[in-house]
This record gives sequence, C-alpha cells and structure tokens, in this order.
Amino acid sequence: MSSTSRQGAQHAILVQGCGLLDRSDRGKLALTGADAAQFLHGQVTNDVVSLRPGEGCYAAFLTHKGKMLGDLRILATQDELLLDTERVALQPLFDLIMRFKIGHQVQLHKRTLQCALLSLIGPQAGEVLGAAIDEAHLPSHLQKEHAHAEVTIGSRPVRLIATAQPPGVDLLLAAQDAQRVAQALLAAGAQPVSEQAAEILRIEAGRPRFGIDIGQDVIPQEAGLNERAVSFTKGCYVGQETVARLHYKGRPNRHLRGLLLDQPLPAGTPLQLQGRIVGRLGSSAVSPSLGPIGLALLRREAEPASRVSDPVSGVGAQVVELPFQAPAADRPAPGADRAAPHRRSRSPRPRR
Repeated sequence: MSSTSRQGAQHAILVQGCGLLDRSDRGKLALTGADAAQFLHGQVTNDVVSLRPGEGCYAAFLTHKGKMLGDLRILATQDELLLDTERVALQPLFDLIMRFKIGHQVQLHKRTLQCALLSLIGPQAGEVLGAAIDEAHLPSHLQKEHAHAEVTIGSRPVRLIATAQPPGVDLLLAAQDAQRVAQALLAAGAQPVSEQAAEILRIEAGRPRFGIDIGQDVIPQEAGLNERAVSFTKGCYVGQETVARLHYKGRPNRHLRGLLLDQPLPAGTPLQLQGRIVGRLGSSAVSPSLGPIGLALLRREAEPASRVSDPVSGVGAQVVELPFQAPAADRPAPGADRAAPHRRSRSPRPRR
C-alpha cells in the first residue's frame, strides 16, 4: 500500500471510527504553590484564575510587543496547573516561568519525560473509552473542550481531556503505564494511526500549529486565535496592550487562510499574488476529500477566492476561508490537470 493510500485509510478511521496516536513528545510542565493560578494568569492571554478543578483553557504566551512565544493548554486540578505545549515552545515557556516567578509562591515541575500523552481521535472515541475504563461510566462533564477528569484503565490512573477539531479525548498518564494503557485501548476498538493522518484532520479543521503555521513573529489575532485563546476581560498580562489595541482599533495585516493547491507543495514555499510575496506555505497535506490543501499566513490583500502561486514552480492555489468546507462537485481528483482557465470559467468554484 502506498503512503497516500495508507493515509487515506487512516483518515477514514479518524472520521468514522477511532484512531490512537502517541503524542508523548509534547512538552509538559506543572505549576504548584499558593500563587500558581494568579501568577500564570498574568503571563498568558486567557483567563486562568476562573478555572475550576476539571476545567481547562487554551492560551498563548507573548513578548511585551504582543508577539507569540508559544501556545499551551492549561488544565486546573485540585493541587496543580498542568501545562501542555508544542515541544518547540517548551524551553521558552520554561524560561518565562523561571524568570518571572521570583517573589511568587510558585514551584515549577518538569513532566515531559515523566508523563505520556495518548490521543483518541474520532467519533467513536467515547465508545472505546467506555469499554476500556475500569469505571462503570465515563465522567459526564467531558463535553466541553479542555474539560478533564481522572479514571483508571487497567488499574492505572489516567487523566481524560476532551479535545475538539478533530473531536476526541487525550489521555495524560505516567510514562511507565503508556504501553499497558495503549494495549487496553486497542483491545477496546481503537486503531493505530500515524501523525501524518492526524495532521490531515487538523489542517482540514483550520487549526494552526505553533512552529509550523505560526511562529514568534505572529500576533494571536493574525492567526485567528482570539476566540479560542484570548480573554479581553481578564485584566493585565504580558503583551496585552498590543493585542487589545489590534482587536479594538486595528486591522491585522495578515490572516490565516486555507489553500486549495493545484499540486502538493512543501512547507515554507513562498506564495505570491500579482508578483508580490504575500506569505509562505505552512502545513500541507493531501486530503482524501479535498485533494492537496495547506494553511498559510497571508497578507490581507490575498482575500478568499483569490489565487496565489509559487513563484518558482508556478503551482497555484485558491485562497479559502477556514475551516475547509465540503468539496465542490467540480473539484478535480488529485493529480488531474487543474490549471486550465477555461474549465474554471465554465464551472467556477463557489466561494467558501
């Protein structure tokens, strides 16, 4: 089976069943101490102090000029705040906390190697978990993204964390228990999938990944993160002035957009509009339903329905709003000639 066919089969598992993916390489930290919530509240873009045990949020941490240093998931428990971030953002997050926690009753704990992270992805994730856990029922509050609760699987403690786009559940557990718990999930009906297959769903959902689609030159609003990651009522935090000014009075120079590519292109490919470079390709994949697709942070003149292209190869792409929508009936199959302008003029793609 070819790589494309294998990813297509795994994509079907993820959208119809339940896939299992090991994401233990993500960066993981924990904060404890009487000032932990108040301290972190002043360092990140979202509201931390209002989180109750069993709740969580997504946030970014910024420079004083409002540029992203990374993003993270924050989970509140009875005793600590659990932090989960891209591995590329782990050291900047660690350094930020160590630098600014002086004078606060805050202790920082490393958890990257001590904890594993498994992901169940797909509409049958709940059914798989229901068969795998030792308890009679799944916790009832795991409906909202980032909600979390402790259960046991094979007598091993596991923290379940609700995820969205794509929907599923993450499992945070001790590293030494990962193999045993993974085997129990497979026995309950989960099927192993690759990171590449899971990335297709993420790209289809239009969710950017720090270090690939967005980096340290990006303000959260440019990446479409305000709704998910920023609270405009929480009070002061590092970088707030820039973020608030852009939100209330400004207009971003760039926007995260989707691309329907004529052919696959590698990440980092420059993209031009009318002879001017307007951005670079971030994540890209071949979707079984949409063909070659990608995400890119593009200057605002590259509006949805416009076309950009690689200045070297000439391969073009249509700019669309995110998330990607169901494919139009006239979209050619992957590999077909999609460059003939007379075909597009007779059967234009509807605006997405």
